[in-house]
Amino acid sequence: MWDALTEVEATLPQLKAARPQRHGTLIRLVGLTLETRGIMAPLGALCEVVGRHGHSVQAEVVGFNDSVLYLMPMTEPVGVGPGDDVRVVSTSPEVMVGEALLGRVIDGRGMALDGKPQPNCNERMHLLGKPLNPMERGPIHEVLDVGIKAINGALTLGRGQRIGLVAGSGVGKSVLLGMLTRFTKADVVVIGLIGERGREVQAFIQETLGEEGLQKSVVIAAPANVSPVLRLKATQMTHAIAEYFRDQGKNVLMLCDSLTRVAHAQREIGLAIGEPPTAKGYPPSVFALLPNLIERGGVGRHGFGSITAIYTILAEGDDASDPIVDIARASLDGQVMLSRKLADMAHYPAIDLNGSISRVMQNLLSPEDFRVANMLRRLWSSYQQNADLIQVGAYETGTNPELDMAMRLMPGIIHFLRQDMNSPQDLSATWDQLRQLLGGA
Repeated sequence: MWDALTEVEATLPQLKAARPQRHGTLIRLVGLTLETRGIMAPLGALCEVVGRHGHSVQAEVVGFNDSVLYLMPMTEPVGVGPGDDVRVVSTSPEVMVGEALLGRVIDGRGMALDGKPQPNCNERMHLLGKPLNPMERGPIHEVLDVGIKAINGALTLGRGQRIGLVAGSGVGKSVLLGMLTRFTKADVVVIGLIGERGREVQAFIQETLGEEGLQKSVVIAAPANVSPVLRLKATQMTHAIAEYFRDQGKNVLMLCDSLTRVAHAQREIGLAIGEPPTAKGYPPSVFALLPNLIERGGVGRHGFGSITAIYTILAEGDDASDPIVDIARASLDGQVMLSRKLADMAHYPAIDLNGSISRVMQNLLSPEDFRVANMLRRLWSSYQQNADLIQVGAYETGTNPELDMAMRLMPGIIHFLRQDMNSPQDLSATWDQLRQLLGGA
């Protein structure tokens, strides 16, 4: 017995040394990162740097090198200096969730931004969620009515689908996102406004969403002027809150504006801790992050609840081969391409059927309706490919029967694809109009 006690006492110093240390010392500030020594904390842990004059800054562990931890502050690190105390606040990134979040606007830390008391939530979820076994996911078999004719008819979506809105700047992504928010039939709407202008946050909530739309929504806002860590945290929180309501059996509409700004935030973090840049300066961690985020959407376990995820994707310089557009296109269940040319012609929403696709559409529609939708896409594509010949009078009628049909029906097709931002149209009325338009075809 005494031998056993002696052995335990001999190992006590090793056990104490292996325990996570809760206090360290700030040793360096390089670019966007703080470096600290003498503290043990895992990636994602929340720390607090306390300055000599009582000023404190919260920071997240974003990397390490041997005994040195790299922290990225959530606010400007003004007032802290070398030798300041660094304390571990939390080792597990979590988010408070509950029904009290409905109708509220919060930031990436879960703090209220709407001037109301802090949401009274009693449940906790890990910020990164729990991965679902792909064999346990339910199928996408139910049509989602989004109230927009061009999408309901030509790009039919299903509950639990993940789709991207791809466009350059100023083409109408935010307006289309607002239409989807107000018109889509969903139990809960979770909106992540990530990296956008601060002015647009209030405008989106007051003008686009409205008081009625806000009542069934949760808005997580992290504008462009906040730390990249906070922007990334707000993105993870958007997905975690959507997963909470999905696990309650609800059909959730999750909107993330924008996925490109999320990639920018991860790029800032990756480059700050020494990751090598690749295409357009994006480090490898960006291309690992985006598919992980996208996979958190979809139908829940055995069809119990769903997250229909819609991501806006900024095609910088209208470049459809941008690396973020490419990785999103490969990971999502379809994309809606917005055209600057159509926007310049005051054709709204500026949805270009060329390049747009819904990958689950065939599983949602009857063979006859699917044939009608494909006919609409073929006529649109045929006309757009020959528009220059038609406008200069170089095309001779009768040469191409399908193009002749497209020319005859194009005024009706354009009328069908256009829609006022305040006028929803349900699924049944959309298909009645589309069948009537293409009945002769």
